[in-house]
Parts: sequence; structure tokens; C-alpha cells
Amino acid sequence: MKGQRYWMTNDKLRRNAIIFLILLGLISLLSDFTHEGARSIYGPFLGLIGATALIISFTSGLGEFIGQALRIVTGVIADKTRKYWAMMFIGYAVNLLVIPFLMFVDASIWVVAIILILLERVGKGIRAPAKSALTSFTAPHLGAGKSFAIQEALDQFGAFLGPIFVFVVLNLNKGGELQGYQMAFGLLGIFAIMTLVVLLVAKQKYPHPEEFETRSTHQSLKGNKSFVLYMFAITLIALGFIDYPVLAYHIGSSTQIDVIYIPLLYALAMGIDAISALLFGHLFDKKGIISLIIAIAISALIAPVFFLVNGSIGIVLGVMLWGIGMGAQESILKAVVSKLVSKEKRATAYGVFYTVFGSAWFLGSLVIGWLYGVSMLYLVLFASAMEILAVVLLLLYKKKAIFVS
Repeated sequence: MKGQRYWMTNDKLRRNAIIFLILLGLISLLSDFTHEGARSIYGPFLGLIGATALIISFTSGLGEFIGQALRIVTGVIADKTRKYWAMMFIGYAVNLLVIPFLMFVDASIWVVAIILILLERVGKGIRAPAKSALTSFTAPHLGAGKSFAIQEALDQFGAFLGPIFVFVVLNLNKGGELQGYQMAFGLLGIFAIMTLVVLLVAKQKYPHPEEFETRSTHQSLKGNKSFVLYMFAITLIALGFIDYPVLAYHIGSSTQIDVIYIPLLYALAMGIDAISALLFGHLFDKKGIISLIIAIAISALIAPVFFLVNGSIGIVLGVMLWGIGMGAQESILKAVVSKLVSKEKRATAYGVFYTVFGSAWFLGSLVIGWLYGVSMLYLVLFASAMEILAVVLLLLYKKKAIFVS
């Protein structure tokens, strides 16, 4: 052997990369069961304890902004220290363990709920660049699209089961009453602990997962024109994409669907998300950036269908389109980064990516929250226009052969 990096044959390296990816997926499954189960009821829960639509949208956007802006720092730390597992454990602990504390919040201290929800996003900001980098190290053995798609599919399977679990808990505790929400948050803490246990097992079995990627032929961040242009497109995508708590608030306010079914609709979206991730991840490995263009075009339909089509049909179809858009974006957006940046700077690149995305998401959420109270038509025009502009920009970049396939 010439060094530690070549301690396995190619077949064994690939087999271990797949097992490692499945372990990461199991961690994601359990963690998403926890925080997506909670996220499915943030909107109606906050409304129940006194928050307005603007406060809910502001909290959602600010949480994404803080959690994503933090990643430009945590990404650099992960690359410089190579302490990927430490970043993961700290991040998951903060991300998940705050959720059970929501069971103690009522209308008299509703601001505490806002703080806890923001802390949950902070935890995700700590661990996300390291997790994305670890996933990307398996790409040479499966393809970038499939690696992130498998990760996303398992991730969203947990995000599918979590809201169903919450739905059952709410039904067993007098529907939409506050006690039911508090009980759901408390029980989700069990799955938070399970996530941390599996994380420790994975770290023990694969302490140096960066060794799965044995060569690096991609560019660094400095002077990387493709990466910079990609960030412009990411900004437009994030500006126009509506977060689920806003959709959930609208469902609860419209009275067209009983509030008790909101987490069930979220579960439906997450199930579609998982299937969409696998399909679009496979398409990315075959067709490259065109797969992202298709996904964003679908996202442009979410707002007009959800807000303008009358009745429960429009809401259900809008949620389904939202699930397709989420799954495609979650699998492809990060896969593109792995194609553009070398592994030595990839956590940093993911930090920049998440920061740009989160900042745009925050600004977009503020605008969407404000437009919700002004005009539903203006909200739809804004959200759809941003996605359409992103499609146009990506088409221009593809025509100039800036992006790799």
C-alpha cells in the first residue's frame, strides 16, 4: 500500500461508500422525523398561541437566514479543521434537542417558541456544510446526483413519517388543541436521542469518510466563474420559493381543509419529495443542469395553483407541486456544487451556497409574508416571476456551456 488513502480495493471502497451513505441517510431519516414532524405544525401552533401571518413568515425566513448564513462560517471551520463529525454532533444536538422544549410553551410566553424554532435552524446551520461534504465524498462511486438523491430520499422518508406521527398524536389529544401540539413536541424528543446514537455509531465505523474520494480534479473557489454564476441563479430560486409554514397558515385560515389534516398534507409533500429526489438525481447524472431547469419550472407553478385554484383541489395539488420542487432542488442543487468545487474546499463552498440561499430565502419570505396581507395575486406574481427568471438564467448559462454535465 502506498498510503492510508488506498487501504481498500475499488470494489470494497465502493461497497463501504454505499454503506456509509446509507448510515448518513438513516441519520437524516431520524432527524427529519423529528424536526420535520415539528415543522409540519409550526404554522398552526404559532397561530394558536398568538402569532400573526407576518410573524410566522418572518420567523420562518429569519430562521432560514440565520441557519444558512451561519454555514459560511461552519463550512470554513469544517474544511480547515477536518472535524466533520464534531460539527455534525454539535449541530444535530442543537437542531433536535430544542424541539421537546416547545411542549412547555403556551400563549403567555409565545416569544420563547420563536426563539426555540430559531435555535433549531441554528443547529442545522452548524452541521449542514459538514454533512453535505461527507455525502459528496461518495459521489465518485455512485454519481453526484444519485448520492444526494439517495440521501434526500431517506431524509424525506423520515420527513414523511414524522408529520404522520404528529397527525396521530394530535388526533389522540383532541385534535388542534394546544395540549395535542405540546404532547407531539415532547414525544419527538425520543427520535432526537435516537439520531444522536446512530450518529455516534457511524462516526465510530467510518472516522475518515473523506478517503472515499481518492482524487480531486475540480476547481477551487478562487476564480471559479461557474460557481459565482450559479449563486446568482440560486438567489432567484430562493427568493420565490414559499416555505411550508406559510402554506400551512393559509390552509388553516382558509377553512377549506380542517386544520387537523395539515401535518398529513405535509407528509404527502415529503413522500413526493423523496420520489422526486430519486428521479431528478438520476436525471442529473444523465442530463446535467437541464434536470435543475425542469425542477425550477415546476416550482414556478406552486403559487398559482395553491393560491388561485379554488377549493381543496388547488391546495392539495399545490402541496404536491411543492413536494416535487423541494425534492428535485434538495437532490440537485447540492449535487451541482460537488461538480464545481474540489473536495478540499467543498464544505466552504457549501457554506457559501447555503448562506446565499438562506439570505435570499429570508428576503423572499419577508416579501411573501407582506404580500400575503396585501394581495394574493401579487404574491403569486412575485413567487412565479423569481422562478421563471431563474429558469431563463440557467438556460443562458447552459447555452454558453458554463455548467458541466
